[in-house]
Amino acid sequence: MIIYSSSVAEFKEAVDDNKIAINIESAFIEKLGKRPSVSEWRSWNNSMQFMERIVRNSKVADDCGVMIEFNIPATGKRVDFIISGEDEKANRNFIIVELKQWEEAWSTEKEDIVKTRLNGTVRETTHPSYQAWSYRQYMVDMNAGVYEQNIQARSVAFLHNYREKSPEPLKDAKYERITGEAPLFLQHETRQLQAFIHKYVGKGKGMELLYEIENGRIAPSKALVDHINALFEGNSSFVLLDEQKVAYETILTLAKKQDKKQAIIVKGGPGTGKSVISMNALGGLLREGLNIKFVAPNSSFRNVLIEMLTEQSSRSKMRTKTLFMGSGSFVDTLENEFDTLIVDEAHRLKGKGSYMYRGVNQIEDIMKSARTSVFFIDDNQRIRPDDVGSVADIKRIAKEKQVEIHEYTLHSQFRCSGAEGYLNWIDDVLGIQSTGNFNGWDQEAFEFRIVDSPNRLRELIAQKQHAGKRARILAGYAWSWTTAKEGNPNGQIDDVVIEEHDFRMPWNGNAIREAWAVHPEGVNQVGCVHTTQGLEFDYVGVIIGNDLKLNPENGQLYADYTEYKDRTGKKGLKNDPDRLNALVKNIYKILMSRGMKGCYIYCRDPELQAYMKGRLSKALL
Repeated sequence: MIIYSSSVAEFKEAVDDNKIAINIESAFIEKLGKRPSVSEWRSWNNSMQFMERIVRNSKVADDCGVMIEFNIPATGKRVDFIISGEDEKANRNFIIVELKQWEEAWSTEKEDIVKTRLNGTVRETTHPSYQAWSYRQYMVDMNAGVYEQNIQARSVAFLHNYREKSPEPLKDAKYERITGEAPLFLQHETRQLQAFIHKYVGKGKGMELLYEIENGRIAPSKALVDHINALFEGNSSFVLLDEQKVAYETILTLAKKQDKKQAIIVKGGPGTGKSVISMNALGGLLREGLNIKFVAPNSSFRNVLIEMLTEQSSRSKMRTKTLFMGSGSFVDTLENEFDTLIVDEAHRLKGKGSYMYRGVNQIEDIMKSARTSVFFIDDNQRIRPDDVGSVADIKRIAKEKQVEIHEYTLHSQFRCSGAEGYLNWIDDVLGIQSTGNFNGWDQEAFEFRIVDSPNRLRELIAQKQHAGKRARILAGYAWSWTTAKEGNPNGQIDDVVIEEHDFRMPWNGNAIREAWAVHPEGVNQVGCVHTTQGLEFDYVGVIIGNDLKLNPENGQLYADYTEYKDRTGKKGLKNDPDRLNALVKNIYKILMSRGMKGCYIYCRDPELQAYMKGRLSKALL
């Protein structure tokens, strides 16, 4: 969606008459149905004065096209300024101009990441050239009006208030690749920017291009499909086995029809391959040319999947990342804006009042936004009161909205070396459900131990790490978390403390939280359920804290409200022990089922430790 568009002649006249911010505001209200913020209005009034001088002095034709605040479909992102037209060889081009009012910035060690002052605080953010490039790449990959009509895209970043330093952090050698992709122009480089604009769009005839861009069908280009195919090719993490293949083909067959609203529910416990199927469905439906997104409520899970797919530069990650979205992104989307939305970890979908979510129910948002909604779900993996995703709720909402329902259940166990007996044992021991399975499992295929010290657990995991295995220490939320504002931006403070064993380790660092499961620094930190749910390792060591205890009088496990430190996770549950018990037990089941080859546990509560040992000895008779 284009908020404001005009010819260059009309744009110059609006600025001359001091009406450009007013005109953009009117278009903003008409298109979006709401008023812009004061800061947005001031930004238009300021930045468009600079851009008008650039455009005027570039001496481009008056019939070049101008777009301001182009809304990139389904992303919530808006491009500041686009100018379109033809060059001397009649090639049709448009240039994205990312405008920044920055006055200072600092380089970082991270690829394409810088620091600047935002809202009064110095924060990390993407390099302006990277931002400009990412918007261009999205349009080239997803807008059929661009790639089918052979319209060439360029991008630049213009920091009109920024005086160059010596040396200049934004032009550091580490940023040369991205500034080569999207040139950076500072305050004193207006002539160079003018020459760039004139070179590519100076001959005009740009208004028709605006129409083609705005009305371009949103669908993946062949180049994007080839890119995603190359990421999947040879990646053993995403090979489909047995019933996974059946579920995948079922999803493709149903989703390709696109002739009616439908919801596909794929049920399965830990390790049944839900994520393998969902990722393959993403690739398969992209190859069919559908407008599709992969949706995951948990940002850590989402980002680790991208890391697993790409393992390349940030530009490859960004190109892939455009296909992934959070579950709160669909409040304002249009009916059937997407062909298909694939929702993994659907049990973590949120309801009204959840942090940063403006809607009422994310299941409803998703069904509204897509012709076909695919929900991968396990009812026993909800871990917070605001997790509303359940098979029952999906069915209820689908019935209300007259959405056709299809169900598929996964049975085969691929995690924990296929040790279905182990997972049944966890269910029974934790009191999640009575499985009646006491036949044990193959200890050579899947190693499980209960150790008497967290230090011994740490030693075992360190041995696996040194042997080249993917191994992590995990824990329930039984220790408070020191925040970044309190001096703990990346796990500098040892929050997980067990005094009786002189054991100390930090929680997973905030700075690497999104990719903790695959980040090298993660081996020395304790992971929580939010950084591991949906993911898997070779071995895990799980510390069961005092948030889960055994009542020796009745032999029942219970969650200790005081010892459970997740304020959001226990909100409203002080007088609802049954619900709190269920959520905390689900957390520990999730943690104990992350290992593919083995799991070691230590229970801080002595009664629970003795109970677990007794149950284990009976299971392995």
